[in-house]
Amino acid sequence: MQHHTSPSSLENAIALQKHGVGQPVRRKEDDILVRGKGRYTDDFSLPRQVYAWIVRSSHAHGIIRGIATSAAKAMPGVLGVWTGADLASANYGPFVCALPLKGRDGSPLLQTNRSALSSDKVRYVGDPVAFVVAETTAQARDAAEAVELDIDALPAVTNAREAAQPGAPQLYDHIPNNVALDYHYGDTARLDAAFASAAHVTRLDMVNNRIAVVPMEPRVAIGAYDKESERFTIQVPTQGVSGNRTTLARILNTPAEKVRILSANVGGSFGMKNINYPEYICILHAAKALGRPVKWTDERSTSFLSDSHGRGQIIHGELALDADGKFLAVRLNGYGNLGAYITTVSPGPLSLNTGKNLASVYRTPLLGIDIKTVLTNTTLMGAYRGAGRPEANYFMERLIDRAAEEMGINRLTLRRRNFIKPAQLPFAAASGVTYDSGDFHGVFNKALEISDHANFAKRKKESRKNGKLRGIAVGSYLEVTAPPGGELGKITFEPDGSVTLTTGTLDYGQGHATPFAQILSAQLGVPFERIALEQNDSDLVRFGNGTGGSRSITATGTAIVESSALVIAKGKQAAAHLMEASEGDIEFANGRFTIAGTDRSIGIMELAQQMREGNMPEGVPSSLDVDHNTKDTPSTYPNGCHAVEVEIDPETGVVRIVRYSAVNDFGTIVNPMIVAGQLHGGVAQGIGQALMEEVSYDSSGQPITGSFVDYAMPRAGDVPAMSIGDHPSPTKSNPLGTKGCGEAGCAGSLVCIVNAVIDALAEYGVTEIDMPLTPERVWHAIQDGKARKAA
Repeated sequence: MQHHTSPSSLENAIALQKHGVGQPVRRKEDDILVRGKGRYTDDFSLPRQVYAWIVRSSHAHGIIRGIATSAAKAMPGVLGVWTGADLASANYGPFVCALPLKGRDGSPLLQTNRSALSSDKVRYVGDPVAFVVAETTAQARDAAEAVELDIDALPAVTNAREAAQPGAPQLYDHIPNNVALDYHYGDTARLDAAFASAAHVTRLDMVNNRIAVVPMEPRVAIGAYDKESERFTIQVPTQGVSGNRTTLARILNTPAEKVRILSANVGGSFGMKNINYPEYICILHAAKALGRPVKWTDERSTSFLSDSHGRGQIIHGELALDADGKFLAVRLNGYGNLGAYITTVSPGPLSLNTGKNLASVYRTPLLGIDIKTVLTNTTLMGAYRGAGRPEANYFMERLIDRAAEEMGINRLTLRRRNFIKPAQLPFAAASGVTYDSGDFHGVFNKALEISDHANFAKRKKESRKNGKLRGIAVGSYLEVTAPPGGELGKITFEPDGSVTLTTGTLDYGQGHATPFAQILSAQLGVPFERIALEQNDSDLVRFGNGTGGSRSITATGTAIVESSALVIAKGKQAAAHLMEASEGDIEFANGRFTIAGTDRSIGIMELAQQMREGNMPEGVPSSLDVDHNTKDTPSTYPNGCHAVEVEIDPETGVVRIVRYSAVNDFGTIVNPMIVAGQLHGGVAQGIGQALMEEVSYDSSGQPITGSFVDYAMPRAGDVPAMSIGDHPSPTKSNPLGTKGCGEAGCAGSLVCIVNAVIDALAEYGVTEIDMPLTPERVWHAIQDGKARKAA
């Protein structure tokens, strides 16, 4: 039976190819955002809106003896002042960690059960203790300064290792030695035996420096309460409205249907905005009490105190090798800094995720993780781009370079000897997960090729002529993306001829609208230009896990594919009825339903309109609309190899990245342009952490880095041009073969930058240096090296 393609089908196929999967289609929203036409939360206002200001502790640790609010209440424009005691009667629930983590003895994570406002103790500088609502922001701020706090200061501790020692200041009576979780993974007896039998053991102490997230858009929230429906509404930048609504409703102690979350454009998050914060409870409480909407806008100076930070580990790593350099076992022992309160996910990146990702692309038979997650008198910690993945890769690749140097084995050779081979896939890693696909040798070799690694010696010689030190590093990475979870894929054919795709992920800078439309267009033949994306209203997004862990393209892509199959099945029924044919004779391709062997067909958009306007008989669908949830979408394993070259001015210690290359395996790439942008952004954040970013505190717990005067971030001139290559091995665990890409830039960049600097400083005998590699730190390393050589 021959299939005939009508001219309209051919035209549609050409149009689909233009916007199909794999095409570098420009982002739909760029024209709006680049011209400053985006709408962020602070751009919105509601009728009769009033303004909140938060009163924060200036002590890092102390007992609250009293909070005097009478003077503030009497000030012009003030509508209310609330403390923790005032909120107690509302019976709000605590902020807790959602992860079911257990310690080495099987005991669960010890929760801090944070309240929206502290009423007994303050535990970090910036801890909210009261808030003011007034007619204007200026009035609220003035009144907040009039609130008098009586706090008996206590000794503070900011270092996780010090906080876990006997005799350290205790933040909570029920958490001995401040250790909320003593995390353990691995077979201790087998690990000990492997290290005892090893021909060589490399040991290295490493610091994963604490980072402030500092997104372009600070946190903002507008809260309202409808007395008649007893319903809370909050507009807030976030990473997913559905899951956060569930959490917020639990804290508010109200049914989920009584809470609505709205989110407009989001100016970056990187994990930080994907949790609920005390400020949100405060403004919703005031909105209910006053019967007026309440707006709160954070300032950059207070966001350094109140936004969750990232990273923050002190690690001792060990790698056991046999005489030929084959890896026998790797283990980490150390501390992770939770800050003063445990957030929704914070222990995970510091412990579980670090362990899941440590084995990377290597045949490492045994793996051990022993990390204490510890409470300190510092700002709360949370997820930050990669959330344990860049950390693990950093530790592993630092150990490998050090082992190569100690054993006298070429760094590239040592890696090649230990790569998982294609024939060994699927590979059950020591981390407990199974890699299903990948060509780690191929990725590595391609990275060496595009980086022109073979001619590095010539470039090093040229740098030497110019008075500069030059170093190179090559490092692989592998990520375990977010754990399995279902996702929403709702497709609605609108009366105006457009199609709305509703998903449970949320775009906070990635550009979801374009690749999601590319997938939907490829599946259904729906015109790319007619597809709209809805992610921003929890009343419409009834299900979903939000964006995070490099999961969006895989989870939502799977949902789109599954939902599209349901649309096609409904369409075949309706097309068979309208064209008076057997359903079994209906074929679908390029957006058209065709009677097999004929030129009789109907386009999907025309069919949707006829179904809407016509009276379909019983048993025939009345619309093509589908509201579908996927089941769990498995984790995927994106991987790659980065190569970095740096130049160092030995007189000043200034490090400059002069060449950057990366080859990645992201499986099927839906939109190469967006993937490249994600990689560039991740590398930029890696450059920031490696070279300049670090949150610091003094001995009393006062933050030293509280503004951009004190906290450095990379500028455009710090980010080099990059040579990017692909070496995809599509996964079979999802129908598109995608693997995720959002965190890869961070995962590959951190360690390559540091190892390249160490390589450049090798002539001074420098083998260890911790991030950030500031000019001062690098200069001191050079001077110390000179002194050792002289001695």
